[in-house]
Amino acid sequence: MSWASPEDIYTSTSLASYLDKKLLVLLRDGRKLLGTLCSFDQFANAVLQGACERAIVGDLYCDIPLGLYIIRGENVVLIGELDVDKEELPPHMTRVSEAEIRRAQKTERDATDLKGSMRKRMEFLDMD
Repeated sequence: MSWASPEDIYTSTSLASYLDKKLLVLLRDGRKLLGTLCSFDQFANAVLQGACERAIVGDLYCDIPLGLYIIRGENVVLIGELDVDKEELPPHMTRVSEAEIRRAQKTERDATDLKGSMRKRMEFLDMD
């Protein structure tokens, strides 16, 4: 049995292939971050340069600038390289201001909370 050298592992299974490339990072809390990977460590902690949070509500979206951003590795669900030559979003998506997307997020959160509280109030009707 032959073992791979540390150099082989570093280049094949780590974030090294993504250095200096534009990435989409999905976090455990559902946030989507975009930025250029400029550093990482053995725990998948990562530093994005020119980072922004892409907030999406329905057909509305906003890229909220974050600047240089450090991500704790345990919060990362998915990392993928973005193709800079392709359009990132479908044509039906509408870019809005940060204030507008925050209002839309609050409305969406309130509707979800209301739905959850109504479900709890109606549990006694469950006839199973």
